[in-house]
Amino acid sequence: GTGYDDSVGTFSSDGRIFQVEYAAKLLESSSTVVGVCCKDGVVVGAEKIFLSRMLEDGAEGRVYAVDRQAGMAICGLIPDGKSIVSRAKEECEQNRDVFAVPLTGAQLADRVGQFMHMYTLYSGARPFGCSVLIASYADDGPQLYVSDPSGTTAGYHACALGKAKVVAKTELEKLDFSTITCREAVPKIAEIIYANHDKV
Repeated sequence: GTGYDDSVGTFSSDGRIFQVEYAAKLLESSSTVVGVCCKDGVVVGAEKIFLSRMLEDGAEGRVYAVDRQAGMAICGLIPDGKSIVSRAKEECEQNRDVFAVPLTGAQLADRVGQFMHMYTLYSGARPFGCSVLIASYADDGPQLYVSDPSGTTAGYHACALGKAKVVAKTELEKLDFSTITCREAVPKIAEIIYANHDKV
């Protein structure tokens, strides 16, 4: 980086922010996370690697509910992801308190993306070392979004993140998203994750 990677406020001579690129590179060694937007809902799944037999159940969770109709899956550093999940819960709760309606998937994804992007703007902060899958089923129907460490957010029919994302995306491309149901997607996602699971 030759000094350009000391801060997120420093651009390299060709306009790159190395800390954001390092955060994105970190995802390539993370557990695989897969999401599919079906005709009747959204299904997300995450590879769970048992680091120790002494850990309690749920200690290394990667899938979280943020509201009655929305959830998130974390790919990358779990503590960073939990911070994003906490912010998403606050956004959902605040919207319900003020407007008495749930956030739509697009609104939730936009607010999460803005929160993540804010940490790429100031030299006193660092980018989040994770990406998040945002699943929602509100009045706008089933929605699946991904927000990466730069704060860029995009909607998907299906997405895979983590170390086995290339193989998983190849398998996901074989699915028919206009007809697949959640009941059919659950075993497909489990099969994809299991087939590429690291034996630790």
